[in-house]
Amino acid sequence: MQSVTIYTKATCGYCAAAKALLKSKHVAFDEIPVDGDLAKQEEMTKRANGGWTVPQIFIGTTHVGGCDDLHALERAGKLDALLNGG
Repeated sequence: MQSVTIYTKATCGYCAAAKALLKSKHVAFDEIPVDGDLAKQEEMTKRANGGWTVPQIFIGTTHVGGCDDLHALERAGKLDALLNGG
């Protein structure tokens, strides 16, 4: 199973939805809250190639994008393969 990292903010509904999908698949993830933390926000933006909205989701070294991107992978039947390193 690939490592999963998700950058979030506490009041973000899209963050909650992305985490709910991952939890429903029993996927462990590292959550990095960026609320009020300029250094973490900068780290996220750099790692996400300029992406500054939350969530920003990474599976292994792959930048998935945000919540809509994560759900699109699930609908396309590609999320499980990505999570398993494929």
